[in-house]
Amino acid sequence: MGRECEICNRGTSVGQIVPRKGLIKKKGGTGSKMGIKTKRTFKINIQNKKMTINGIKRYYKICTRCIKTLSRVN
Repeated sequence: MGRECEICNRGTSVGQIVPRKGLIKKKGGTGSKMGIKTKRTFKINIQNKKMTINGIKRYYKICTRCIKTLSRVN
């Protein structure tokens, strides 16, 4: 998979866009109605970072969540 973190193996996930139409009853409307659901993708934020892991120094494709975690450890 091209868009995947090399540390945690997290990649692109799928979900749905759910449009909600109309004003809710609590605010004086007739009620919220749901539209047609369509598929969408959630892409993770991947960055190239030069790191040394097990004595091998090279660029790794790492998600920003792992970069944040690694900066706290060091």
